[in-house]
Amino acid sequence: MENAEEEMSTVMEKENGKEEEGGEEVSPIEQVRLTVSNSDDPSQPVWTFRMWFLGLFSCCLLSFLNQFFSYRTEPLIISQITIQVATLPIGQFMAAVLPTTEFGIGSWKFSFNPGPFNMKEHVLITIFANAGSAFGSGSPYAVAIVTIIKVLGYGWAGLLRKYVVEPAQMWWPSTLVQVSLFRALHEKDDRRVSRAKFFFIAMVCSFAWYIVPGYLFSTLSSISWMCWAFPKSITAQQIGSGMNGLGLGVFTLDWTVIASFLYSPLISPFFAIVNVFIGYSLIVYGVIPIAYWAFNVYNAHNFPIFSSDLFTTQGQEYDIRAIVNDKFQIDYEKYYKQGPIQLSVFFSLTYGFGFATIAATLTHVVCFYGSEIMEQYRASSKGKEDIHTRLMKRYKDIPSWWFYVLLAVTLLASLLLCILGKEQVQMPWWGLVFASALAFIFTLPISIITATTNQTPGLNIITEYIFGLIYTGRPIANVCFKTYGYISMAQAVSFLADFKLGHYMKIPPRSMFLVQFIGTILAGTINIGVAWWLLTSVDGICHPEKLPLGSPWTCPGDRVFFDASVIWGLVGPKKIFGSKSDYHALNWFFFGGAMGPIILWLLYKVFPKYSWIPLINLPVLLGSTAVMPPATAVNFNSWIVIGTIFNYFIFRYRKKWWQRYNYVLSAALDAGVAFMAVLLYFALGLENKSISWWGTQGEHCPLATCPTAKGIVVEGCPVH
Repeated sequence: MENAEEEMSTVMEKENGKEEEGGEEVSPIEQVRLTVSNSDDPSQPVWTFRMWFLGLFSCCLLSFLNQFFSYRTEPLIISQITIQVATLPIGQFMAAVLPTTEFGIGSWKFSFNPGPFNMKEHVLITIFANAGSAFGSGSPYAVAIVTIIKVLGYGWAGLLRKYVVEPAQMWWPSTLVQVSLFRALHEKDDRRVSRAKFFFIAMVCSFAWYIVPGYLFSTLSSISWMCWAFPKSITAQQIGSGMNGLGLGVFTLDWTVIASFLYSPLISPFFAIVNVFIGYSLIVYGVIPIAYWAFNVYNAHNFPIFSSDLFTTQGQEYDIRAIVNDKFQIDYEKYYKQGPIQLSVFFSLTYGFGFATIAATLTHVVCFYGSEIMEQYRASSKGKEDIHTRLMKRYKDIPSWWFYVLLAVTLLASLLLCILGKEQVQMPWWGLVFASALAFIFTLPISIITATTNQTPGLNIITEYIFGLIYTGRPIANVCFKTYGYISMAQAVSFLADFKLGHYMKIPPRSMFLVQFIGTILAGTINIGVAWWLLTSVDGICHPEKLPLGSPWTCPGDRVFFDASVIWGLVGPKKIFGSKSDYHALNWFFFGGAMGPIILWLLYKVFPKYSWIPLINLPVLLGSTAVMPPATAVNFNSWIVIGTIFNYFIFRYRKKWWQRYNYVLSAALDAGVAFMAVLLYFALGLENKSISWWGTQGEHCPLATCPTAKGIVVEGCPVH
């Protein structure tokens, strides 16, 4: 954490830490003092035609693109940083060409061009865009629920602003990157290669290149050379496959592979990359090989080494439809006939490490941050206001009753949905109350942890586990409970981060409210529309067995989500992880995860001279592979390498270049790929025009998914 703070402090433009006029105190957080301006210009217009035009367009564009990519094998996530960089030259162009004529009705005045394109307009455009990127990377679980969950999360966020946004101690480290970028983009730029020019050149290059891995030579997306060298060896392909194996030595020339799942490596601090690398290497190249080849854990040889699919004891794909009745509930007679669900060794241990991560997060925060968080929380309610909170007093605040109304309306709509649509939703009214209470209870502590440590514990497994124990046999109910209990909380944390960004940039709170609220409704509507359009227009989407070889429409995230709904909702944790199940020992991961940070903390107390002990972040290490599957080894390998190049070597030896162009390059790569992918789909995908040769037929590791146990028969695999 300290290393990250030093990196951030070095990059960002320094400001003095003296007191401002009138005795107003600067922020007590050094990183904030070094990054955020202590001044404000209330005269800058924010309700401009440019803001509304670019903001609404950005929200629609990111909602469309992120939902579009979410169904692809490599679901590239376009972040708001892309919009942050791309809209600057457009806004400046509009300021140069739009008429400055002023229109008026009484005392109200309006102009299409009130002056130069300013930073506050730019911030609101980015907030609009964030509404389109925050949820678009997920999947719409039900038409009525998408918008309700977003608004519900917004309601939670609104009630907690005074506790985790206004206090100076709640400093939200992640927002400082955007603050730094805003200031860099709006500073006068007289160099030969401006940031805008660099962005355009890099975007064109990214746009032009993506046609190669995206259409002409898709094998470049996962260059698994070991499979080519050993085309008849199951073991070699299990080790060398980047998509279905351990990915040893695999690499990619496709930016969507690099930036999907883990976001762009160019915007991740090096300390985070190191933590992910250590955890990923220990699990993928240590634990998994030992569990598979040395001990055959959970009959691992009967199944692929890396898969999110569900299997029978004989290694065949589990027929989920056979155990579901016409009410989408489990048919126990057919379930017992087909036998218990089996998981690949990677998928099963992923759940184990997920259990450990949850427990380790709680004890790690208590041990290493507990006293600090309590002090900061007490200070947040009793301490003096810093300069930024004082400057924000100039603007009208958002009345709390606005958020109470939002919560009341969304909860009432949800109750009606549970009552009137009980056959489809499956979740009883008390499940909604329980999920909402869970979200309300956890949003504050999770927000405090995120605001002070930049770590956001994931509670999705806990919500699934709890409701699966209480209400077994109803998968849709479990999905809905997870959506209300966990995803609304995650939405709230995202909105609170936006509120803090607006706080630092001195955006009028009511402007923030309106932009976030409109963006929330608009993004949810577009998410639904794009999902419906793709699901009805792409033949075989989300069914790899029905798709042409190399087709990108495999829906990896949705398939994992579906399998999770079967494990937690349909069959239930009692049968998968209960005392009589094959996987009951995985529950010990809870205990191990909880004890790990306690042991480290005790060691640090005994040996305080070893300052490296607190830097061992077990939640990050244990949770490094939490997105695997659907993420694969090729995603991690390439992400780690590229991140190290830019955030260690270039940052260390070409710091001025990194400071000037790093974030701009990241945004340009995202934008170029996104536009070419959409163009390819509309120009060629809709007409099913494709080319077929060796370079478009996947990574050529067909044996990577084969079992190695004797007597297991799987189509396309040799029988041992």
